[in-house]
Amino acid sequence: MGTPHRGPAPFCLGPILAIAACSSPPAIPPHFEVFERIPIQIVTVQDYRIAYLDRGMGHPLILLHGFSGSMWQWEHQQQPLAQHYRVITPDLLGFGLSDKPDIDYRPDQLVDFLTNFMDALAIPQATLIGNSMGAGLAMAMALDRPERVDKLVLIGGLPPNIRLNVTSPIVKRTLDTQAPSWLLSLGNRLFGGWLAQSVLRELIYDHSLITPAVLERSTRHRHNPGLIKSMLAVKESIGLWESNYAVRLHTIRHPTLIIWGEEDQVFPLSVGEELHRLIAGSQFVSVPLAGHIPQWERPDLVNNVLIAYIESS
Repeated sequence: MGTPHRGPAPFCLGPILAIAACSSPPAIPPHFEVFERIPIQIVTVQDYRIAYLDRGMGHPLILLHGFSGSMWQWEHQQQPLAQHYRVITPDLLGFGLSDKPDIDYRPDQLVDFLTNFMDALAIPQATLIGNSMGAGLAMAMALDRPERVDKLVLIGGLPPNIRLNVTSPIVKRTLDTQAPSWLLSLGNRLFGGWLAQSVLRELIYDHSLITPAVLERSTRHRHNPGLIKSMLAVKESIGLWESNYAVRLHTIRHPTLIIWGEEDQVFPLSVGEELHRLIAGSQFVSVPLAGHIPQWERPDLVNNVLIAYIESS
């Protein structure tokens, strides 16, 4: 994972908001550069451009990134999973290369967005695989649009009582910040590289994987214009997640696999075990030597678990 092709560890529920900045809007690149060149697709959903990857054939899997993340979070799942399934990896509305409109980013809005995204791609039902905030969106879909969800895979998934369960100091400060967007943008311009490295060191267990190439690409990704407002809006909607969705997690009846990094500093392993107890019939797999994004840190192990689960359930 130490080669220059390693993508940035996308920030899940814990990035410092100040690592976003203002600049002229970049053009969407034509390819996703990983081990091979993957064309980036663009679809219009609710009048907004959504960038996504679409690979393979067969049963559809939709990979949902976390807070402040992007499709790079799933770079090591593209080729292995596409050998067996149709793998769709969007940059969610407000993140990555997708448009970042000035909206509330309420959980119900994101559910509507994902439903319309699936409609645009003619996908009536899919297995949803989400990391952190993306897992929260997957669970919200299972609750509000159960007919659109086949199976759930929750990686470092969003638990109830987020503020009580989070243990990362950086995430705590992120959730509690009341700083205005202009000040956060200024902080990025002055300290962006240092802040990005600090965040990565809390998200990733094996710090040797934070190469200069990883750090540079991670920092550059967060310079996308409009990202900071999207992040602030998502942060402000946590209360709606708690009151409208977290209280219903025990009613989920879809086949569910929960994957958790044993060294997760954002939500510790005990939080994942509690989520496992909350969702009846769920399966639980812990990943040694991995933090909050185990599919990036331990891709071979996680990919094998994913394929075995999808094939058996």
